[in-house]
Amino acid sequence: MRGSASVLHLDLDAFFASVEQRDKPSLRGKPVVVGGTSGRGVVATASYEARAFGVHSAMSTREARARCPHAAFLSGRFDAYRETSRLVMGLLREVSPLVEPLSLDEAFVDLEVAAALGGLDIASVTAFGEELRRRVCEVTGGLTATVGIASSKFMAKVASELDKPDGLTVVAPGDELDLLRPMSVSVIPGVGPATRERLRRAGIHVVHDLEQVSEDELVRLLGKAQGHGLWRLARAQDDRPVVAEREAKSVSVEGTYDTDLTDRRLMEGLLTRQANQVGARLRRHGLSGRTVSIKVRLHDFTTLSRSSTLPSPTDNGATVGRVARSLLADLDTTGGVRLLGVGVSGLADWVQDDLFGEVENEREEVLVLPDAPRRTWSPGIDVMHEELGPGWVWGSGKGVVTVRFETASSGPGPVRSFPVDDPMLSRPAPVASDEGQEAATDPPAP
Repeated sequence: MRGSASVLHLDLDAFFASVEQRDKPSLRGKPVVVGGTSGRGVVATASYEARAFGVHSAMSTREARARCPHAAFLSGRFDAYRETSRLVMGLLREVSPLVEPLSLDEAFVDLEVAAALGGLDIASVTAFGEELRRRVCEVTGGLTATVGIASSKFMAKVASELDKPDGLTVVAPGDELDLLRPMSVSVIPGVGPATRERLRRAGIHVVHDLEQVSEDELVRLLGKAQGHGLWRLARAQDDRPVVAEREAKSVSVEGTYDTDLTDRRLMEGLLTRQANQVGARLRRHGLSGRTVSIKVRLHDFTTLSRSSTLPSPTDNGATVGRVARSLLADLDTTGGVRLLGVGVSGLADWVQDDLFGEVENEREEVLVLPDAPRRTWSPGIDVMHEELGPGWVWGSGKGVVTVRFETASSGPGPVRSFPVDDPMLSRPAPVASDEGQEAATDPPAP
């Protein structure tokens, strides 16, 4: 355990929704929900204005609409999120060489090697945290971040949850247990609803209760790995280092669909498209993988998964697609499918180039099928009009797309409607960047 508060956890507040509010002046101060926009979609992020109505991440879009029908429901713009994340992660790496990104919107920073830090006393790290938050707001064009600083990764993460949004909490060494003891056991990583219920039945509700239980009893109750881990964290024991490069375990893409899919040819086409996206991501990061898996959620919410391991790693989307389609062939999908996903794990940094070369000539018409779901004008996406300039999709339907013309610096703009095939309306090319943290899994498709 460290003797100083030298681990910092930074969490960008309501990140996806905050980027949307930054870039869309008409949405500032209003409820915004980002994620799947259909009833079967899932909320990825909700702005704090939407959270006031009980909307939260992982909630179904259907329930979110019922709770906050006046919110703006947007499908998301990952290019904008990745670029903003790249700026923040770059800023963090300027202050310390040891930055461990956890996702696009959060990271650990080791302050023991931070060049700009005058010392590790509480006053110094507090001033550093305040200056870092100011610089994050500056570099992102107004986004806020909540920061926690403590003697371990666990306590820094706990601290960053205490003063949201736009806050800073520093936990002095020696104060960890006083902070933890009255908190619910769910504050400890790995204590989800099932584990929490098991602990509740044993009379364990808060961390102080957990601290009174022996390690052997916790192992009997929860199993060796989880029991030992909870016993340590209940005593604020966490010596995990900040690791600058976190090894990706898998790369995957999945989509949730408006209506149950029953056409096997359509499913195969969607899997092939997802496999090509996975292959592109693998190549972008110089990775390959041996194990191909698919995820299928049936009409009754039963979730099935199948996997197959190749003799050598590949980054070829056609190879991944071929295996994914063969895995689908073994499943009974006659009742309908509402979610499909493809993933590759067992990652490596080399490829057996010619092992599957014969699939390169595979016919490509299955990649885009005429009857595949189209999402050309998803709500929230950026668009460009040849005369009116940049804007974003307010909504679409019945052959019409409605656009609000505004940018982050323009102020709220006018709303205009066009035919969906208006030749003057187009989607701008995304900004290319090789930096930043790649999201391993896309949110559910609208």
